[in-house]
Amino acid sequence: MRSLYKLADEEIRFCISDYLELMEASSGLSNLRLEHIDSDRKRLIILAGLNVHNLDQTADIAFDEWTRRQAIPFDVETAITSGVYINIRGAGAEMLNFVEKETKGFSLFNAEFVHQNPACLPLLQHLAGIFSKAALKKIVGSASDNSISKPASERIAILLKERVIAKNINKGEILRRLDSTLEGIVRDLVGRVMLESLVESALKKKGITFLREDQYPNLSGVIYDFRADFVVPDNINPKAFIEVRKSSSRHASLYAKDKMFSAINWKGKHREMLAILIVDGEWTAETLRIMSNIFDYVVPIGRVNELAETLESYVSGDKSKLKWLVDFKIEAATN
Repeated sequence: MRSLYKLADEEIRFCISDYLELMEASSGLSNLRLEHIDSDRKRLIILAGLNVHNLDQTADIAFDEWTRRQAIPFDVETAITSGVYINIRGAGAEMLNFVEKETKGFSLFNAEFVHQNPACLPLLQHLAGIFSKAALKKIVGSASDNSISKPASERIAILLKERVIAKNINKGEILRRLDSTLEGIVRDLVGRVMLESLVESALKKKGITFLREDQYPNLSGVIYDFRADFVVPDNINPKAFIEVRKSSSRHASLYAKDKMFSAINWKGKHREMLAILIVDGEWTAETLRIMSNIFDYVVPIGRVNELAETLESYVSGDKSKLKWLVDFKIEAATN
């Protein structure tokens, strides 16, 4: 049985692929036609991106909604993740039915069942009234939805026997609790998969050579060597680095300080390297303004295709695209 995380990861990649196909066919939705909405995922992408409440609509209605709501900003994240939520909520409900059947109506828990079905761990947690990984680890030790050791399985089974009263189980309530776990899964995938996939697609369309974070050892800096999300064309002769960051207003200042120092560190070492930050989420206007004094480009994810055009020009020799030079060096003190 696949874990909910693996199912969500697979689904978000399908949704991203369909979203990119839709953008390509419709010139970024500027020339959307009914024939472009040729799959259920694409239909859902249009409806969800427009924040239509009833997502169970036909392709014809999805096109009509686009026609009448064109002034409404299209929400890319909601467009892509709505299908993921629908998929994993359905999988969660099926998984709960499986647990109910295998445990004789939530009345018989044994270590072997727990050990053989690690994918069910999020549901077993909620059945036991444990709502965080940290709390679970403190009680039973290390366990994950990929693997649960036999000793940990034994401790989880004992915990379930002590805490679960079969007649008191409300499956609807368990699934509502599971929603918090699912939201965490999707948030992680948005940052780890969705945003960077959109950037990668834009770079590939322009034929720009690049390396992803896991494809090179580090990018050298004045103080420390570290890796950016993307480096163009490579880390030996870098012309640009790209960082992709989703934020909330609560964390914007912290993220900004971290990213600005990285930009100073790298641009101080490579004077003709573009520093690019692609953002999503709730950044404050002041934070974005400050970062634009360090980064050459601070661009929302929805404008990533235009950013790729700018980067293509710079790589081809247009030096006007470089906006900031950073003079940052460390020297030995002299008497």
